[in-house]
This record gives sequence, C-alpha cells and structure tokens, in this order.
Amino acid sequence: MIENREKLPKLWEALVPIVAMALILVYSMVVLGIDPHIPIVFATIIAGLMAYKTGCQWEDISDGMLSSVYRAIEALIIVMCVGMLIGSWVLSGVMPAMIYYGLDLISPRFFLPTGCILCCIVSVATGSAWTSGGTIGVALMGIGAGLGIKPELTAGMVISGAYFGDKISPLSDSTNVAAAAAGTDLYKHVRSMLYTTVPSLIIALALYTIIGLRYSPDNYNPQLIQDIQGALKETFNLNPILFIAPAFIIFTAAVRMPAIVSLLMGSFLGGILAFTVQGAGLVDFLDVLLNGYVGDTGLEFVDRLLTRGGVDGMMWTISLIIFALCYGGILEKAGFIDAILVRIVGRIKTVGKLVTVTIITGIACDFILTDQYLANIIPGRMYYKLYDEMGLERHYLSRTLEDGGSLWSPMVPWNGCGAYQAATLGVATFAYFPYAFLNLINPIIAIIMAYLGIFVFRKEGEEKKEASKN
Repeated sequence: MIENREKLPKLWEALVPIVAMALILVYSMVVLGIDPHIPIVFATIIAGLMAYKTGCQWEDISDGMLSSVYRAIEALIIVMCVGMLIGSWVLSGVMPAMIYYGLDLISPRFFLPTGCILCCIVSVATGSAWTSGGTIGVALMGIGAGLGIKPELTAGMVISGAYFGDKISPLSDSTNVAAAAAGTDLYKHVRSMLYTTVPSLIIALALYTIIGLRYSPDNYNPQLIQDIQGALKETFNLNPILFIAPAFIIFTAAVRMPAIVSLLMGSFLGGILAFTVQGAGLVDFLDVLLNGYVGDTGLEFVDRLLTRGGVDGMMWTISLIIFALCYGGILEKAGFIDAILVRIVGRIKTVGKLVTVTIITGIACDFILTDQYLANIIPGRMYYKLYDEMGLERHYLSRTLEDGGSLWSPMVPWNGCGAYQAATLGVATFAYFPYAFLNLINPIIAIIMAYLGIFVFRKEGEEKKEASKN
C-alpha cells in the first residue's frame, strides 16, 4: 500500500494538520458554539500549507482535494435524492402514516422495549436520530416519567432506538456519508450493517425487557401518544395504501436497483400518492422536493417531526462532506495518512485488529473532532487501502465505520449529537451513557465477529484463497 517510504513526511509533519483540526474544531464548536464547516476550511488551509512545506505543489494539493470529492460525487447526489424523497414522503403522508401506525404498538407493560422499537421505526422512517429523539423521544420521556422510570434509563432507551434507524436507514445522512467515505454502494452498506446491528438490537431489547419488568404500568398516561396521533390524523389522510412507497424502496433494495434510480422513483411515487391521497397540487410537490416540508399542525412535537427534507435541507450535510473530503484529500495526497499508518501497519496482521483499530479511531474522532460525519469520513480515508490489501469488501469497511463512529456520536457531551440529545431529552450525556445499550454493545459485537471470522466479507477471489488456507 505505502510506496516510497523514504519520501514520506516526518511523523510530526503529518500530525500537525490532524492536531490543528482537532484543536480548531473543539474550540469552535465547544467554546464558540458554531457549526464545523468553516473551522474545517481553516484546518484544510493548514493541511495545504503543511503539504506545500513537505514538497507538494498547488497542482498536487488541488488534485488531492478534487479527486477526493470526485470519488464521492455519486454519494452526494444520493444525499440530494434522499432530501427529495423525504419531502415527498411527508407531503404524501407516507412518513406520517408510518409514525401513526407505529405508535399503536405502545405497550405499558413493556414500555422500555416497545419505546425502543418505536424510536427504531421513527428513525428508520425519517433517517434521523435527531428527529426521533426530538419528537417521539421527548414524548416517551414524559410517558416514562409517568411510569416512574428514571429519566436516564428512558433516555438511554431512546438513544438506542434512535441510532438504530440513523445507522441503517437509507435516508440517513450518516449512512450515506459512511458509504461515501468507504467508496461503496449504499444498499450493500445497509445490508452489511444488519449483521452486527440486528443482533445488538436484540440484546438491547432483551436487557430493556428484563429491566422494565420491575416497573408498574398503573400510572401509564397515553395522552401524549393520542395527541400526536390526533394531530397527524387531522392533517393527513392516513391510508394503508401509503405503505406502497416504503414497500417499493425495500423491493428496489432487494433487487439491487441503483440507489439514485430507486430514490428518484420513490420520490415520484410519493408525488403520485400526494396527488391522489392527500389532494396536493403540482406546485406543492415541486416545492417540497427543493425546500422540504414545513409542519403546521399546531402541535410542536409533530411540527418538529414533519419539518424536514428537500434538496436545500441537505446542503448543510453536503457542504460539510465536501469540506471534510477536501481536507482528507490533502492528507492522502501529501502522504500524511501513510506517514501515520506506516507506524501501525506492521502491527495490523489480522482482520480482528484492523476492525478494532478502525472502531477505536472512529470513537476517538467522536471525542476529538466532535462530529459524527468526520468520525466516519476520517477513518474511512485512513484505512480503506488496508481493507483493500486484506481483500475485504468496501462495505465491510463502511459497516465498521458506523459500528464505531456513528453509534458513539451521542455518547460524547461535546459532540454535536451528544449535545443535541442531552438538551432535547433533558438528561446529561454521561447519565444516559450506561443505558444506551445498542450503542455500547454494537462495537463489541463487531470486534468479536471480526476475530471469530463471522460475517467477514471478502472479495470473491480472496474468499477462495481463505478457504484454501483452511
């Protein structure tokens, strides 16, 4: 993987842009409270200056940035298509119907596992842990308080369910970012994650069930759920026929239809349902494709849930991805990543060690870089060559990125995800930390599977080689 080692930058030269980025982001996001975009631009400038110092010309630096972004063009288009799909599905009533019928699953006797499943449903439907936590999560916090369940336990349950969907939903920003960072197909990435995420969720649900049996359901007050369902029913014509849309997306994923084609067709199917079921007009449909849907039900929970989507709604994420990819492209082109990896590559002899290092790096990025997307992008750009050398599929890398970086983002108080969830749920990050079972268990499951050789996806030729060895 690493050529011309004698020409690699010195270790301190490679560490300067990385340490600079960490310091700039921590100061900007924690102290100044601003978004990471412009801080990353400054970190990119520092990386460019260091690259120039070590012998790179502007043409090399520019090529590194543009090549990095070019590799993610398809993923960026997919993110825009996801924005159109979300806006279309809200206008058509598809997402409201999924949430409405999902709320019927609430069970006072098994509040914790049921609440976790509800958060899973909402986050899968919307592709957003923030939406799930800020809507149904807030409602569940109130219900849990009525049942006498301690808030930190309820909050941990909400986090587990919310980040299950945020991780595996094709509509999720982080899911698309991880696939882009690893250079793999979106649906291959989603299918690959099921092998570690579903067992982790089952274990988490079992733990919530055991713990929840200690609490009495006598004080259960279903009013919050009824209010949400009432607002949805008053605003939309909720009809089971709306489930044609998610069924279509599941079908296209199963037959491996290209993601862009699938998402565009899903968006226009949502438009047809908006016209026929909700009575929406053509202008309404075209507007939500660009600007997203704005909820106006009169109930804050529901309005926060519905106000989302559109191409414009994805530009925050897209611009962040582009800036981060430019930064990573310079690190790669200047040899900074190789200069660091050469110190550890000799110690990584097995898939188990590689997966462990990838997960630890992602979690470290959550703490140091304070951003969920960077926790996927940076390790993805650092280790993809090692995965290639070991004959591993890129979707195995993307899965591993999310097993660490995505799931631990809400576990860090100064990470954007952790700060948002703590403020939204009213529980300190380190208070709900021990009860976010899915987020804690999933990285462990992934590492154990890697060492045992379970669901390790190798390229076709490498699978035959591995089989011949055994």
